[in-house]
Amino acid sequence: MKAFKKNSPGISRRSFLETVGCSALAVPVWLSLAGCNTFHPNSHITGQEDSMNYFETAFGVTKGDLNRLMQTALSSGGDYCDLFFQHTEGNWIVMEDGKVNRAYTSVSLGVGVRVLKKERTGYAFSQVLDMPSMLEAARSAASLAANGSQPAGGRGMEVGNFRDMKGLDLYAMQRPWSEVGLSERMDMLSTVNNRLKNADPSMVKTLLQFQDAQSHILVATSDGITASDLRPRTGLFASCVAEKKGRRESGYYDASARAGLEFYTPELLDHLADKAAQNTLLLFEAKPLEAGEMPVVLAAGSAGILLHEAIGHGLEADFNRRRISTYADSLGQKVAGSQVTVVDDGTLPNAHGALNIDDEGNPSQRTVLVEKGVLRSYLHDRLSSRWYKCPSTGSGRRQSFEYAPMPRMRATFMESGEYEPEEIIKTVRKGLYADQFTNGQVNIGAGDFSFYVKSGYAIENGKLTHPVKDMNLIGNGPEVLSRITMVANDLTLAQGGFMCGKNGQTVPVSQGMPTALVSKVNVGSAGLG
Repeated sequence: MKAFKKNSPGISRRSFLETVGCSALAVPVWLSLAGCNTFHPNSHITGQEDSMNYFETAFGVTKGDLNRLMQTALSSGGDYCDLFFQHTEGNWIVMEDGKVNRAYTSVSLGVGVRVLKKERTGYAFSQVLDMPSMLEAARSAASLAANGSQPAGGRGMEVGNFRDMKGLDLYAMQRPWSEVGLSERMDMLSTVNNRLKNADPSMVKTLLQFQDAQSHILVATSDGITASDLRPRTGLFASCVAEKKGRRESGYYDASARAGLEFYTPELLDHLADKAAQNTLLLFEAKPLEAGEMPVVLAAGSAGILLHEAIGHGLEADFNRRRISTYADSLGQKVAGSQVTVVDDGTLPNAHGALNIDDEGNPSQRTVLVEKGVLRSYLHDRLSSRWYKCPSTGSGRRQSFEYAPMPRMRATFMESGEYEPEEIIKTVRKGLYADQFTNGQVNIGAGDFSFYVKSGYAIENGKLTHPVKDMNLIGNGPEVLSRITMVANDLTLAQGGFMCGKNGQTVPVSQGMPTALVSKVNVGSAGLG
């Protein structure tokens, strides 16, 4: 599989931004948010929008243009092509100790052209939506898919009339970010900062990081389909440092969603500040936990990162098609205990990983990966579904128009079981309750992983006792799945904004877990600060 990315000639980025109202890609946020907005031909508040109309009105891209681009892209014998148009505006604000010290607005515009010829992929993109630049990208993609041969000079197959495919409507906005002023953003951040600062006399530092974005998407395929989406995304990360008797501790809490300003209710803002403060202050009570192999109770919510890393990546079909994943020969086989059902679901309303359509124009869906311990499906994009001769699971995703799609997770979680969380904890004589996870790494081939546990509790004689911190969980994904012996009835989707990296691309995802008992995991201590 071959990929190609190239900046196309044409009007400069600066010229484009000047024509739509801004003079630079990154400008002071107080200027850009106070009135330097890019072109909005229509005001949409739902995820379902007519992006064909949007791109035609804003940038002059017609269905006739789509047809012409596809004929060029297929002129070297390609058997399929798609076009991915994207226009994104985003804002980022950092407030430190109550003062804004970093802020910017970003604008991104372009189209990616992908051509498939049997198992070969050609990909190119243009950051300018004029016909000469887009045609150059189409010719480049055609040549790459044809293994370097030049387009024949004739026309590829006729696509004909396009039919619009309707996706889901998972993230309607009451307050779109394009209509939110700077003052409202600043009032929100000041509210969180003040509550965090006043949470305890020991607070010596606060840090807030806020982002919002709206992305207009249009996918057109040589199958004659167009699909569109208006994708919002926002997140607020609250952290603080407290000092007691010369000892400092830091903690955080964050929340993210596909939503507009209405996501940040007063209750959520209070919860963000309170949890960040609680997570920090609790660390002053932390005591060491003896390292070694022991039972581990995974807390509901953020422990889903273990599931994401330990099995989720291994079930992305491209890793299995290339026989990199340990699960390459495991379809239909038992890979976990009978109480384990793992799902990847792109249809959860307002979830950080939700999608109305995937980045290949397919409707998002719920995919059962592991059912009662048996591996039922991989996550497929168009290329892998061709290989496996099965439908796509709506999992083709990309970071932006500059990248070709590949199979990616959306919202990955384990379904609830039959136990109460307290019942599970009571069964452990000596072990670890792992609560707040941060970093995780996994070897896709072998399934070996390592996770950093920011905080948790020691379990002694069936009860949570003293807090612990800075622990590492080290193990093997398939082994850990086989050692899950109890699953609680409290499935929780983590509220934080996780960004998943793969092959140089990052995409927003969600993850979750019910409380679950792993009978044996190797626990290492990073020590107390």
